[in-house]
Amino acid sequence: MLLNRRIIVGVCGGIASYKAIELVSHLQQAGAVVDVILTEHAEDFIRPLTFATMSHRPVYTDLWEASGRAAEMHIALGESAELLALVPATANTIAKLAHGVTDNMLTAVALATKAPLLVAPAMYHNMYEHPATQANLATLSARGAFIVGPVVGRLASGAIGIGRLPETAVLLGAVRMVLGRNGDLAGRHVVVTAGGTHEPIDPVRYIGNHSSGKMGYALAEEARDRGARVTLISGPVALQPPYGIELRAVQTALHMREAVHEAIVDADVLVMSAAVADYRPEAPKAQKIKKGETQQGSDGGAGLALKLVQNPDILGELALAEQRGNGRIPRRLVRVGFAAETNDIMQNAQAKLAAKQLSMLVANDVSRSDSGFGTDTNKVFIFHADAPMEDLPVMSKADVAATIWDRIVSLLETRK
Repeated sequence: MLLNRRIIVGVCGGIASYKAIELVSHLQQAGAVVDVILTEHAEDFIRPLTFATMSHRPVYTDLWEASGRAAEMHIALGESAELLALVPATANTIAKLAHGVTDNMLTAVALATKAPLLVAPAMYHNMYEHPATQANLATLSARGAFIVGPVVGRLASGAIGIGRLPETAVLLGAVRMVLGRNGDLAGRHVVVTAGGTHEPIDPVRYIGNHSSGKMGYALAEEARDRGARVTLISGPVALQPPYGIELRAVQTALHMREAVHEAIVDADVLVMSAAVADYRPEAPKAQKIKKGETQQGSDGGAGLALKLVQNPDILGELALAEQRGNGRIPRRLVRVGFAAETNDIMQNAQAKLAAKQLSMLVANDVSRSDSGFGTDTNKVFIFHADAPMEDLPVMSKADVAATIWDRIVSLLETRK
């Protein structure tokens, strides 16, 4: 997605300027062509050589250097850029851009480019919250700039407050979202489910599975990077919420069913990648079950008997609702399911595809060490309602997500 994309990173003079090094490194590793511009005071915090080493390109600083080449380059840089990202953006530079001041290389490029502007402020909390700074940010936002707000934390002064630059993962997500805003899913609303569900036994125990949510989060991020409005319905996971995505956290299968029904009302696509528990305890205990409350097992030891009831089949219910003409189910909703199997993958996947009347079903063998729960790679088969099955090689979950959305985009094209 970032391959050969031309990005300018403008670094302003603040203590958070060192964090821009990691951003530039990640962008370059992803294949982007990254040009870095430092303001005069940014050089007081970090040297141009550091950024040149990370970007593998010259770094621009002084608009008024003697040769005149920098003054000439600010036009060329502005015209070739696909994105100008200010990381970090100080109150001073934000004010200059809001009022059209062009007294250095960075502000000159900002006025010379038609590329979208991404602003990530970082400063002392009183400076950020000052009415002047807020008014300047509002001015830039009204002109179309994308503002990635700071987070609360310990500031360079030692105070705790809002003003810290977000983590690099957040900044990368914002960059990808802005670059992909006109992608092949622009104007679409997609709903993705992820993770497992926790079905309570008592206040401290639950029935669950090993789902990490990595596949679902990769699917949500890929859809965002293609311009979609994404609703991510997630069971309990140890993953950070992706930038620019509406996250709805749920615990149980019943909670997930409710959230799905609410989210799909205006959706174009539903991708059910969550590993929803098939069963739940019929009567969860209100208090923690003590060892003394257990029963004697068949081996003579203590045991605990649980009566389980079946959880709803969310995709199966949607298929039935569509058959009955339920007006809450969008007629053109593309429904995609997942099947985590340990045996008889082909037969089980084909049966689920037909029974749930899906457009597509993605199946994998979770008993493999390179596929399924907790891994960063996946080996999947894609079953289509109207096309032959696809046997994909082992790929990263990000690449699997991209392939799945390629297929879904083709389906959406046929439903116009």
